[in-house]
Amino acid sequence: MTDLDQLAEVAVVIPCYRCAVFVGDVVRGVPASVGSIICVNDASDDETGRVLDQLAQTDPRIRVLTHERNQGVGAATVTGYRSAIELGARVIIKIDSDGQMNPAFIPALVAPILSGEADYVKGNRFFDIDRVLKMPAIRLIGNAGLSFLTKLSSGYWGVSDPTNGYTAIAAEVADLLPANKLHKRYFFESDMLFRLNCLGAVVVEQPMETRYGNEVSHLSVTNALLTFPLLHARNFFKRVVYNYFVRDFDAASLSLLIGLALAAFGVTFGASAWMQSHATDVPATAGTVMLSATPLLIGIQLLLSFLQHDVARTPRIAIHPKIMRRRVLVSEDLTPAEATNAVKN
Repeated sequence: MTDLDQLAEVAVVIPCYRCAVFVGDVVRGVPASVGSIICVNDASDDETGRVLDQLAQTDPRIRVLTHERNQGVGAATVTGYRSAIELGARVIIKIDSDGQMNPAFIPALVAPILSGEADYVKGNRFFDIDRVLKMPAIRLIGNAGLSFLTKLSSGYWGVSDPTNGYTAIAAEVADLLPANKLHKRYFFESDMLFRLNCLGAVVVEQPMETRYGNEVSHLSVTNALLTFPLLHARNFFKRVVYNYFVRDFDAASLSLLIGLALAAFGVTFGASAWMQSHATDVPATAGTVMLSATPLLIGIQLLLSFLQHDVARTPRIAIHPKIMRRRVLVSEDLTPAEATNAVKN
């Protein structure tokens, strides 16, 4: 699937926080052919720093970076991305430090990027139904709700496991991300998809298994329930404005505007008529009901048409090969054909 020379161009980023018990096994599980391993200690207050230093002494691929204060998994990942880009990595893998993600799947995640099919690859924990049934129930329920919100806010409707943190990204695409705007904590994975859609990046999934043991999640379920829906709503609004009104204006834009206007009129007029009918104890006429229901139904149909267009608008052509060709053209003054051959080789 992926030869050893190609894996040498891969950097693995591991955000580390209170993971002294697990991180050693995670690092040792990374295939020996992977070029570099970047461990970002996010100001852990346990023995994580000491364990990472010991690992770095035994494996020359390991580079340990330390945050002076805890910033969150998103911030730690961005720090790792920057370091990997500086090291000249072609693909950057992000893997958690709690041991749930099997490093043996790294070649599978890297392959679609190296072949030019995708810009960003996410692991999919829901491919094998038998393994899905072994997942904790709270994870399944929470992921179902967050998955739909992430699809709505990001525009990647075909992604089945959008909250999965086992990912691979082309270095050229990672370099384009607005690092200072990415969410610093657990909303990072969903925020990444929103930013990638704004770039027009192609996102695909690869089947993987997840191993659950005695690890402790640092994510507060209560905090996620209170904050994630608002963050998704913000990203959905931004994405729609960027893609349908700033960068382009088409039939889908009209469907959204007219659909919202008709639906709002139907609901407002209907509510007003109902309150008046209730106050006067006089039933609304058929004409009044139709004047409320017809705009509402047409509005809903137009909004569904917009969603259908949004699903069809999912990026299909990877952008990182184009970025690589452009850079080769500029740096070496080659023809487009010569640049394409240089990128392939």
